[in-house]
Amino acid sequence: MLTLADVLEALTGVRPEAASLLISEAAIDSRQVIPASLFVALKGERSDGHDYIQQAFERGAQLALVQRETGIACPVLDVRYGLSSQVTLPRPPFCIRVENTLHSLQTLATYWRRKHDIRVIGITGSVGKSTSKELIAEVLSQRYRVLKTQGNLNNEIGMPLTLLRLTPGHHVAVLEMGFYVEGEIAFLCEIAQPQVGVVTSIGTVHAERAGSQENIARGKSELVQSLPPPPVGTAVLNWDDAWVRWMADKTHAQLFKYGLDPRTDLWADEIESLGLKGIRCRLHYRGESLHLRVPMIGRHSVHTLLRAAAVGLVEGLTWQEIAYGLQHSQSQLRLVTVNLSNGAMILDDSYNASPESVLAALNLLAEIEGRKIAVLGDMLELGQYERQGHEKVGVRAAEVVDELITVGELGKIIGVTAHKAGLSSAKIYTLASTQEATDLLRARLNAGDVALIKGSHGLRMDRIVASLEAEA
Repeated sequence: MLTLADVLEALTGVRPEAASLLISEAAIDSRQVIPASLFVALKGERSDGHDYIQQAFERGAQLALVQRETGIACPVLDVRYGLSSQVTLPRPPFCIRVENTLHSLQTLATYWRRKHDIRVIGITGSVGKSTSKELIAEVLSQRYRVLKTQGNLNNEIGMPLTLLRLTPGHHVAVLEMGFYVEGEIAFLCEIAQPQVGVVTSIGTVHAERAGSQENIARGKSELVQSLPPPPVGTAVLNWDDAWVRWMADKTHAQLFKYGLDPRTDLWADEIESLGLKGIRCRLHYRGESLHLRVPMIGRHSVHTLLRAAAVGLVEGLTWQEIAYGLQHSQSQLRLVTVNLSNGAMILDDSYNASPESVLAALNLLAEIEGRKIAVLGDMLELGQYERQGHEKVGVRAAEVVDELITVGELGKIIGVTAHKAGLSSAKIYTLASTQEATDLLRARLNAGDVALIKGSHGLRMDRIVASLEAEA
């Protein structure tokens, strides 16, 4: 377990022997502080953690990293200019003053990662990172004790918080790595030192910030570029995605290719969707085949399954261990089903949206029996691919749905395109708000209907589900 001595050594290079205070974990939200934790006061756009130090101490924090005066009655150990090995330490709770709390958090995480001889699996991509992380962790847990990213803590703050939860009992860390700007993943890799890098796919989400799909691919390729050469490093690449294939020449690590192509290292065929009951498929690896039925929804989930199996193979698991981990997985897409009291069903995939994930959700909707309704909101941060992405979704919606409800300004593009693709204008409802969509659904949903709810998080499409579920 992390100690005060570790914190001080990481930040100053000096390790006072008297600093034996144990630290349970690190937190940046005072509401999530547990006893004996380290509270890191970060200054954000909307709030400043320095204003919540007293609350953190009241909840049991023993230490707080600060970078300015706090205004509370609290002992302060200033380490900005170094530390004497003979320092007299204050009694907890107390503050440790540094130049920059975020940089200190990252420095501490880097130090703590290097104190542990573990395998680190890094995962990046435009779609499927979180689900892949969960399934990979479940497969590896058949043999190893696994630390994984909690939720979507996949950035320069979340990853250090995850790594500070490492203990000597962990064998593997499975870490999700997000991308917004060039150099971000390279920086995360400096902290985490991954030996295995998994790339899911390269889409258009975040193109507004990155500029182009090529820039997104270049940014995400920083993961495979950071990997060590064989036999330690392995890049697990989706060979069905052209941009991911492009990364093969960007790494010194060994390649492990997965997909639906028999020329890859691990490939799948005989894929059959069972609707909400999961999928069936056959996996092939080095002349061996494995038939599986896995409780993951939609044909597109086969790539998630392949990623988890690939990492299992790279990490030395047997087919039996991999199969058990996949078949008994509790992982799933963020999509969940909600059964309403009138016999209708909601497919809640409202967490977020990109063209790739919306198309996958529509494909799933197509596989389910019943009158099909799609409630689709704006897909944000697509940059130059904004119109193209919404038009692709509109074309597929016209092929799948019986009724289409769009929410938001960009949602109008989906509706217009769906009409051009053959969906009757009488079956298309163009709305401005989630409340309007909720009211319309309430009036339109009947027994046997299936309604998909999906849109970018900024539209809060989850409010539609919450309102209908509360009534149910």
